[in-house]
Amino acid sequence: MQNLIFFIFFVSFQRRMRILGFCTFPDRMIYIIMGVSGSGKTSLGTFLSEKLGWPFYEGDNFHPQENIKKMACGEPLTDQDRFPWLLRLHEVIERERCSGSDALVACSALKRLYRQILLHGSTAVAPNICPHHISPSSPEVFFLYLHGDYDLIHQRMVARQGHYMKADLLRSQFDILEPPSDEENVLTLDIRRSLGEMVLEVEKHIESLKL
Repeated sequence: MQNLIFFIFFVSFQRRMRILGFCTFPDRMIYIIMGVSGSGKTSLGTFLSEKLGWPFYEGDNFHPQENIKKMACGEPLTDQDRFPWLLRLHEVIERERCSGSDALVACSALKRLYRQILLHGSTAVAPNICPHHISPSSPEVFFLYLHGDYDLIHQRMVARQGHYMKADLLRSQFDILEPPSDEENVLTLDIRRSLGEMVLEVEKHIESLKL
């Protein structure tokens, strides 16, 4: 009987800590692979999906057709263009969280506001909500920030074929980029490293969270 009472107390305590953002043992893990176009989000997501057996959601596939047409014409997206797209990805993240599944999501997530929408949905842009009252992180969601300099990524984009995102738009992404802070549950990965090295670092990160 005492063991049962302790178990119920522990589960209740763990749930409270998770809500408050203090839980260090997430039941599930969602990695949002972020960075400017050409930083290698799809390559890393595909590799991790095969290695970990987690589903991978490519953010580009969730863009409205209007956004794709704008980018194909070399026109940068505005916040208003991006909001519906980010809300679609928020729904994917919430669905995976509610199902108890681990998952990988690729999304540029350039601004802090964009990342808040991914985590909290429309609440993040509600007119009556103070941004300071919204948690900067979720205990089950982690950002993998693919960091690299403009010249390297531009070279990759010029060499890339078959993608609607034009290399000329890269500068506009760097102009609005707000690198995530530590409070946002971020692991920064240097894209100069090999894909295998970055995957190994992510695996070490997963293991560290289990300890």
